[in-house]
Amino acid sequence: MKQTHGGDIYTAKELYQGELFDFSANINPLGLQQCVKDAVCANLDACEHYPDPQNRALRTALSMYESIDPNRIVCGNGSADLIFRLVHAAKPKRALLPAPTFAEYEYALRTVGTDIKYHLLAEEHHFAVTEAILDDLDDSIDILFLCNPNNPTGQITPRVLMKEIIRKCADLGILLVVDECFLDFTEEESESTVKPYLNEYPNLFVLKAFTKIFAMPGIRLGYAFSSDEALLESIRSHGQPWSVSVLAEAAGIAALTDPDYVQRSKEVITEERDYLTNELNQLGLQTYASKSNYIFFRDNKKRKLTEALFTQGILIRSCANYQGLDASYWRIAVKDHRANEILIRAMQTIL
Repeated sequence: MKQTHGGDIYTAKELYQGELFDFSANINPLGLQQCVKDAVCANLDACEHYPDPQNRALRTALSMYESIDPNRIVCGNGSADLIFRLVHAAKPKRALLPAPTFAEYEYALRTVGTDIKYHLLAEEHHFAVTEAILDDLDDSIDILFLCNPNNPTGQITPRVLMKEIIRKCADLGILLVVDECFLDFTEEESESTVKPYLNEYPNLFVLKAFTKIFAMPGIRLGYAFSSDEALLESIRSHGQPWSVSVLAEAAGIAALTDPDYVQRSKEVITEERDYLTNELNQLGLQTYASKSNYIFFRDNKKRKLTEALFTQGILIRSCANYQGLDASYWRIAVKDHRANEILIRAMQTIL
């Protein structure tokens, strides 16, 4: 599989000698919690044993943190692992994907030969999901993926519309996968999550991860919820039994013990996102009011920002390979203020 995501600092280090600023991956700028680092170090001796294939301690911690029955939680080696397991368990014949959206859904679906229909999101609506998606839901669709907030646009699907989508998918027997991996960064998390509908709708599958909000992409830890126990068991069986390492489980449990970390993260993200958005607008770039920890913008002149910024040690994410977008669209992560100022000064020089 061709590497099309952000975060490839390893190739960048081969080509650039100096400090790198990675705006191509949307990681919490507060970084790893000290309690996570301590937990990893404290559990090194435990690596002499296999991990718990049922992730009992982690699911118990997640149950308390998310207020979800632990029997309705499945854990994996990042959310990407669970996406691939899910499609191999469900083997959908036809899928509906908004465009643009997270590329991993399509990659996973292609591995099982799924026919993919795209629902193109309109720029005049800031690439937000609207009621128009309901018209594309019919009995030919087996699975629908919705990223909320959407990656790369940062737009949130309103709860009223999401409920309509959930109901229609249930009526048509469509498996609805809602990816909430970035929802914890938003102030709308409590009113936008679809967790309250899990009991009523067994066709609903919710994805989450420690990757972005807890700044641990290198540890690889994701989880998901569903009230369909048969589906959860099938997902567990469609992968190797030790997908969550001893250290990943310890890191996840520790991450959940700091109740203030997520709120502090939201405050930093909101302040720095506003700063970056205002600066980008002043540079004549078009932004789209992202609600998450990244900013989606357009440069109508289609300048080669990747190459120009890389000469200054800055990585950003071109969105040219997203369905429905072209080389004029970009995404940057919201980082700490020092890094954000460095990015803006570099862009001022270039533009």
